[in-house]
Amino acid sequence: MTNTSGPVNTPPADFATRVQGTLMGGALGDAFGYLVEFDSLVTIEAAYGPSLLVDLSQAGRTPHFSDDTQMMLYTLDGLLDVLEWANDGISSDINACQWLAYLRWLKTQGIPTAEHAPEQPPRWIDRQSVLHHQRHPGNACITGLATGEMGTVFRPVNPDSKGCGTVMRSAPYGLLPNVDTETVYKISSDAASLTHGHPSARQSSAAFSWLIHGLAIRGLPLRAAAESARDRAAAEPGADADLMSRLESALTLSAHDGEPLSGDALTGALGLGWVAEEALAVALYCVLATTNGAVSAVDHFLKAIRLAANHSGDSDSTASIAGNILGALYGEAALPPSWLTMSEAPQLIRRLGAEFIRLTTGE
Repeated sequence: MTNTSGPVNTPPADFATRVQGTLMGGALGDAFGYLVEFDSLVTIEAAYGPSLLVDLSQAGRTPHFSDDTQMMLYTLDGLLDVLEWANDGISSDINACQWLAYLRWLKTQGIPTAEHAPEQPPRWIDRQSVLHHQRHPGNACITGLATGEMGTVFRPVNPDSKGCGTVMRSAPYGLLPNVDTETVYKISSDAASLTHGHPSARQSSAAFSWLIHGLAIRGLPLRAAAESARDRAAAEPGADADLMSRLESALTLSAHDGEPLSGDALTGALGLGWVAEEALAVALYCVLATTNGAVSAVDHFLKAIRLAANHSGDSDSTASIAGNILGALYGEAALPPSWLTMSEAPQLIRRLGAEFIRLTTGE
């Protein structure tokens, strides 16, 4: 449903399912990819056979989500903090609230910050033990926060880092209703600077949030939303050449007929996904390339997530980002019912999503 009436980017009628679908879709993709995150394609085939990893049940246990979902949920909680202040009639610094949220996440990892770093009183999310496990947190996220300095575009921490830790946590920005898409872009870009200083890290995160906003709030078709994100990234002063090249390749290659690129051919064309622009491009390609022939939202989800995870790169991040995109596109209709029964801490994710919905819509 395209949002064409009322105030700017008002929430669509199916806003609630799009929010929950985006969050849970990312968590499911993350858990699936996390099973093989550090494995080469040869190792994946040796473990799971020639069909590779195809189902969460192959974990043989409750499959865990990684730091990707942990940080996505702390992004969401930072936004909840902002919305709570706003509903009390008090304005707040959005990026400062996000920084405080990420500092609380760092504390759950057992990693100390600098003595001069501010400390926010614990919130509900901080008491959830499932989020206190170390699930291979990204180095730039850790070091950027541990300095106790609030990174900005003009005073960057980790100035050369463009790891995918910015993109994989940024879907919640795209779910913000009642704001223009340009504001979403800026919020996401500014928040990326808290840990990563390279322009590609900021711009990839912002383009991803723009994409999610186009799907979940503006109701754009998938390819139109992807092209809109590409065009906005291109319009950025000093647009990062690597990001533009990867996005263009993802759009062009996914338009070709025939079997989608997979495995080493996929990562050879778009990168391994360890850095921001590659992770976004791989995930976007996997969703676009599996659209044709998908008989249902769930079928599309499974095809895209399998493609996004079965390669030699950063499988959990690429699958998590793909899951976010599919959830924003279809809502909860994309989520495989059998995977939901195996998911880790679904009540936690749904509660945070419901609070976000309540604070943004009053429902």
